[in-house]
Amino acid sequence: MVTADLFGRAIRDHYLGERNEPLVDRNGSATRVHPIEEFYFGAVTGESDKQQWVDSWLDGPLLDMGAGVGSEALYWQEQYETVAIEISNLLVKTMRDRGVENAVQADMFSLPDSFERNQFASVHAKGTQVELAGSMQGLRRFLGDLAVITKPNATAVIDFHDPEHEDAGELFGYRDDPTRGLAYRLFHCEYEGAVGKTLLFRLFSPARLRDATIGTGWELSDIRRSNNGYHYRAALTRV
Repeated sequence: MVTADLFGRAIRDHYLGERNEPLVDRNGSATRVHPIEEFYFGAVTGESDKQQWVDSWLDGPLLDMGAGVGSEALYWQEQYETVAIEISNLLVKTMRDRGVENAVQADMFSLPDSFERNQFASVHAKGTQVELAGSMQGLRRFLGDLAVITKPNATAVIDFHDPEHEDAGELFGYRDDPTRGLAYRLFHCEYEGAVGKTLLFRLFSPARLRDATIGTGWELSDIRRSNNGYHYRAALTRV
């Protein structure tokens, strides 16, 4: 039986000191322990080159999408108006408990339902959740919605995985695709004997991301790769 918001419950339990079992990602017989503390609870400062690059593209009002437990939002709200969203009510509650001033439950794939036209100067999405768009068409639809809620000349920084990188096959749950610049990831989470829904991610190379921006009101301005090479952050600009 698939359990709703198993992911949010595991992270909420971790925050409360009540987690007694690991959150496990499963891909067939392959498993890995999800590193909750490392991924979500580290303090964010502006000292690293990586963070300085991200900050150089952002301004307020800022929308932080898929904000997790709000570590980035806590950092940015000291600089400008920041709205942090998660689809999980448990994660929204955790953000508020941690001091995020404007944490909102919202679906990043239905942004015009939750926000006003031209509301934000910048948007940020860390953690490759945008890959849940599922297809080139889904990515175009997401970018089009993003254009609706952002101001002219707005900017965005979004996480992706590059399936054309030579080490992309190391990604947990990776599935190859013969289509140029595209691939998949597929896995689900397990926690305390419960099973979460299967997550299907579509991976886009920078070239395919650039293709997807055509007609959406965005252009790809820059990318910044992480140390492993296949993970990259894309800086987009409204046109």
